Amino acid sequence: MELKKLRNQVDTLDSKILQLLNQRAKLVKQIGKIKSLHKKQYYAPEREREILSQIIKNNQGPLSSEAVKEIFSEILHTCRSLEKKLKIAYLGPEATFTHQAAIKNFGKSAEYISAKSISDVFAEVEKERADYGVVPIENSTEGVENHTLDMFIESDLKICAETLLEISHYLLSREENLQKIKCIYSHPQALAQCRNWLEDHLPNAELIETASTAGAAQKVKKESTAAAIASDLAAELYGLKIVASRIEDRSDNFTRFLVISKNFPAPSGMDKTSILFSIKDRIGALHDMLVPFKKNNINLTKIESRPTKKKAWEYIFFVDFAGHIVESKVKKALNELEEQCLYLKILGSYPRAE
Repeated sequence: MELKKLRNQVDTLDSKILQLLNQRAKLVKQIGKIKSLHKKQYYAPEREREILSQIIKNNQGPLSSEAVKEIFSEILHTCRSLEKKLKIAYLGPEATFTHQAAIKNFGKSAEYISAKSISDVFAEVEKERADYGVVPIENSTEGVENHTLDMFIESDLKICAETLLEISHYLLSREENLQKIKCIYSHPQALAQCRNWLEDHLPNAELIETASTAGAAQKVKKESTAAAIASDLAAELYGLKIVASRIEDRSDNFTRFLVISKNFPAPSGMDKTSILFSIKDRIGALHDMLVPFKKNNINLTKIESRPTKKKAWEYIFFVDFAGHIVESKVKKALNELEEQCLYLKILGSYPRAE
């Protein structure tokens, strides 16, 4: 009798939750109409960050903060699709880690467009065949994705959000016997992230680079003695066996992904700004470029350099720092920086991923 009573209480609460969710959905549809009338962006990462932060702050358990975030993220994604079903371009095919990062950020209700390369993701957004694009920018083990950095030099698209995805690699094959595997396909980053495991377990296997991990899984479907390093989702999607699990060399293996669009969002209060700049080749030049950030008490979180490809030994620097371009101290630092550098480009200000 006690169990039945408790279940009846759960059923009553479920009905109330459903009613409240539909009330929320109706309000979101009204918001969507206002956004359409005023030509505002349907995706507002700063607002979603604000909602999730407040909900987690108010959470008193027993649900964990991570569980609450996951539940409410899906509510946000589903309700956003009532305003507009967004089209999202990603580095494909299906089941790549970029595809999984896109779903994490936009939910299952969005429409996903597979692109063959990072430059194709940029092109889809630039030509307005997609509302947003998702591209990898760096891995905690292997570092930066140079192709993405190079695209920001050429493109006028902005960074409007970022997301982090924990990366776990699986060895996939039609063959169950590890010793019969003669070659391994995967993206160069995935091969590098599993270098030690491969040397220990398959030292004689030929390593073949592919454009994506999911593309590697597609190739292995047709070869009996080949394997792919990819996700467990790729195994399920392409009908392959998991020969070995979690073969990455480091357990704390994360990849950071960027969301690109033609606009960047308003401040969320917990933001990051990305810029690129070039400097004259002289003694102490880079030091002088970084002084404005120290002077204005701005924390730099990343700095990378890339050749300009226009002149030998000429470089462009990519910098991430805490803050949003509307903040007075950020404006001051960028004005001081611009006075000293040859070229300055603001790539975006956006909510920091947690």
